[in-house]
Amino acid sequence: MAGITAERGCPDRLGASVAADGVHVAVFSAHAERVELCLFDPAGIVERERLALPGRDGDIHFGFVPGLREGALYGLRAHGPYDLSRSHRFDPAKLLVDPYALRLDRPFVYHAALGAPPERQLDTAPLVPRAVVCRPEGGAEVLPKRAPGFTYELLVRAYTQRHEGVPEPLRGTLGALAEPAVLDHLARLRVETVELMPLTAAIDERHLVHLGLSNAWGYNPVCQIAPDPRLVPGGWAEVRRVTGALHARGIRVLLDMVLNHSGESDHGGPTLSYRGLDNASYYAADPNEPDRLVNDTGTGNTFAFWHEPVMRLGIDALRAWVEFGGIDGFRYDLGTVLGRTPQGFRPDAPFLRRLAADPVLKDRLHVMEPWDIGPGGYQVGAFPPPFLEWQDRFRDDIRRFWRGENGLLSGLATRLSGSPDLFAASGRDAASGVNFIAAHDGFTLHDLVAYEGKHNEANGEGNRDGHNENHSWNNGVEGPTDNPAIIEARRQDIRALLATLFVARGNPMIVAGDEMGRSQGGNNNAYAQDNETVWMDWGGADEALIAFTARLARLRAETPALNAPAFLTGAPVDGAPDVTWLGTDGAAMTPGAWTDGGRHWLGARLAADGSAALVYLNAGREALAVHLPPPPPGRAYRLALASDRPDEAEAPLDPGMPLNVGPRSVAILREG
Repeated sequence: MAGITAERGCPDRLGASVAADGVHVAVFSAHAERVELCLFDPAGIVERERLALPGRDGDIHFGFVPGLREGALYGLRAHGPYDLSRSHRFDPAKLLVDPYALRLDRPFVYHAALGAPPERQLDTAPLVPRAVVCRPEGGAEVLPKRAPGFTYELLVRAYTQRHEGVPEPLRGTLGALAEPAVLDHLARLRVETVELMPLTAAIDERHLVHLGLSNAWGYNPVCQIAPDPRLVPGGWAEVRRVTGALHARGIRVLLDMVLNHSGESDHGGPTLSYRGLDNASYYAADPNEPDRLVNDTGTGNTFAFWHEPVMRLGIDALRAWVEFGGIDGFRYDLGTVLGRTPQGFRPDAPFLRRLAADPVLKDRLHVMEPWDIGPGGYQVGAFPPPFLEWQDRFRDDIRRFWRGENGLLSGLATRLSGSPDLFAASGRDAASGVNFIAAHDGFTLHDLVAYEGKHNEANGEGNRDGHNENHSWNNGVEGPTDNPAIIEARRQDIRALLATLFVARGNPMIVAGDEMGRSQGGNNNAYAQDNETVWMDWGGADEALIAFTARLARLRAETPALNAPAFLTGAPVDGAPDVTWLGTDGAAMTPGAWTDGGRHWLGARLAADGSAALVYLNAGREALAVHLPPPPPGRAYRLALASDRPDEAEAPLDPGMPLNVGPRSVAILREG
C-alpha cells in the first residue's frame, strides 16, 4: 500500500468505506490528539501497520488508504490525555473496535487485561476482535408498517439449540429461523411479528466470567451495528436471508436494540471501543465526579443521548439494520435512556424527535421498554406518538387478578380496554400498548403458576437478583410435582392467562416457549444461563397447549371486536356500546358490583366493525351460571372457546339456557 492520505478523505461517512481503489476511514473523537488505523495480516494475528489518520474535520479524524481492499482486518488506537478529572481515558496500548464496524472477525471475550490502567502498557490486540472492511448490500426489503399484532419474543440461540428439525450446524444461530420446521411452527401459531432478542456483538460481564457463567441474552453490546459472529456467522447476508424468509410468511421482524449502554461497564470495566476513543463524549458522567459514570442502566455506564455523536451513532445503527438487514422495526431496551437529558427524561428529547422524523426510520415500528433504574426512570405512558410501549401495568394487573387478589375489577377492565389511562392523553390508541403476562425478564408462564418465589441460586448471586414482586402462585406445591390435580390446575391457569391476553385490546406478546409449557426451574432472571435452563425443549413440548395458543390467535385475528385498535370506552358502535360490562343476569353491571372487593369475575360484550364477542373471566374457585344478554335480532351466540374445556369445538348455544363458566377459566363467545 502507498500509505495514507487526507486528500481524498471522506469525513462525512464514519467507519470504513470501500472505494474502487482503496478504503476511506473516518472516526469520531472530540478529545483525541491522534487516532491510528491498525492493519492486520489476513489471519488477524500480526499488526502490520499503524497509520495515523492525517485529516481532521472538526471532531472527525479521517484518511484514505490506497490499495486497501474489502476483507481487510483493522482496529483503532487513540492517543490523548488520561485525565480522570476530565473523564478522559485515552490509552494507545488498547486496541479499539470501530463503533461503525459492519462485521467482526471473532466474538468479544472478556479478559481482565482489557481493563488494565495505562501505566501497565498492556497491548490488548491479542484480546480484541478485528473489524472487517466490507461493502454492505443495501436495499433490503421491509414489510409495510402496521401494528405488530401477535408478537413472539425469541432468544435466537436458545430457540433452536435443541431443535432436531434444524440442521446441526445451524442450531443456535439466526439462520435456523429460516428453516421450514421453525417457520411452520410460527405459522401454526399465527405469529404476526417476531421480536428477536439482541443480535449485535456483545461481551460477557466480568462477574459472570469469574463465576464460570456467560450472558445468554446479549444485553451487553459493544458494537451496535456489527452482528455477533456467534449468533450470525453469515453476517448481513444471513440477516437478509432470515428476514426474507419470515417476510415470505407474512411475519414482521423487530430487533431488540440495546442503545442505552455498552459492555464496557463501569470505571473498572474493559476498554474496547467508546471508552478509548472518547469517554467524555460517549458516556454520561457524574458532574461532581467526572471519573464516575452515571449508572441509570444498572450496567455500569449510560450513553449520553443528548450528545450529537451518540445520537448520530444510534440513528446510523438503526438505519443499518433496516437498510442492510430488512428489519421492520425495533424494541428499545431501557428506552427511557433515549429520552434523557442532563435535566432528566423528556418526551420531546432530541433523540426521540430525530428518530421519529428520520426518513428511513419514521415508517418503522418503534417499541419502547419505558423504564430504567435512574431518577424518574419509570415512564410508562409518557412516550409520544409514534412510539409503542411495553406494558408492565398489564402484566401486573392481570397476574394479580388471576392470583385471586381483591379489588381488581376496575384495573382488569382498564387493561382489557387497551389502557386508555396510559395512552389516551398522548393521542395514541390501544395499539400503542404491547401487552404481556410473561417476557424474557421474569418467570415463564409455566413458572408463574408453579412458584411462589424466585429460585435464582444458579446465577451465583445468592438469589438476590431478579424481581421480588412477581405476583405468582404455585397451586399448592412449590415447583415440580407428580400430583395430577396440581398439574392440571396449573395448565388451566396458563390457558386462562393466555385467553385473557388475547381478548384484551392492544398487541398481545408471549415469550417463545410459553406456548409449550417451558419452565426455567423458577429462575426469573435467567440471563446467565446459556444452557438447558433457557434452551427450548422441543421434544417435551406440550402439544395441547400449542394448539390452544394457535386457536386463541386465530380467534383474535378473525374477530374485529378483539383486535380493533380503539379503546373500549362505551361509545356507540353499530347502535350499541363498544363495551358493556355484564353481570350474571345479562344486564349491565351496577355501580355496586365495581366496588365489591370480593368479586373475582368479569363479563363483557365487546363490539367493533360489525363484530361482537362476549367474554367471561372467572378467577374464582366456583363455577358461574351466567345469563346471556339478548342478542340483536337475527343473531345468535356460539361458544368459541372455553379455557377449562380446551378440546371442545366451537358450538352454538341455547339462548334460553345459562352459560356455565367454570372456575379459573375464560369463556369467549362470538355473536353472529
